[in-house]
Amino acid sequence: RNSEAITAAVPAVLERGAVPVCIGGDDSVPIPILRAYAGRGPIIVLQVDAHLDFRDEVQGVREGYSSPMRRASEMEHVARIVQVGLRGTGSARPSDVADARAAGNLLVTAAEVGERGIGWVLEQLPADASVFVSFDCDGLDPSLMPAVSAPAPGGLTYTEASQLVGGIGERLVGAVLTEYVPALDASGHSALVAV
Repeated sequence: RNSEAITAAVPAVLERGAVPVCIGGDDSVPIPILRAYAGRGPIIVLQVDAHLDFRDEVQGVREGYSSPMRRASEMEHVARIVQVGLRGTGSARPSDVADARAAGNLLVTAAEVGERGIGWVLEQLPADASVFVSFDCDGLDPSLMPAVSAPAPGGLTYTEASQLVGGIGERLVGAVLTEYVPALDASGHSALVAV
């Protein structure tokens, strides 16, 4: 019943005028959080992730591994999804990429962030947009954030990620940080980076 509990808890935070920042969990967590924004849109979802997460299902599960952005795209209050840091080979089928583009998602690879800069990425978010950040820890390079379940080399730097999140400013309406694996963080370095 975690999904229902999450969707019920987030509006209580929003009704108090606060910005929900949710920490922990896997790919299933952004879905119930984003559901809680129904009637509070339109919102732009800024996803930081190595992977596209646009699979319709994985082994019959439609609200879990690799599917949160597909589910978000189906929500009426989500106006657009901007996906940043992509590079995980094999995480999406060609049809998933085509579907994400057909849904209007902007797909920005980690290499494009390096070439165009964070300023360009921030320009893709309308100045008056309400922005929800879905930050998967593997969006960062594994040299910074090794304690993830699916590391992929060539990720965002700490400075890029910090500038990206900081550049949203008052447009931020909520955030979720996922896919940190404490059991893989013997030194505590990944937790420090996440904080």
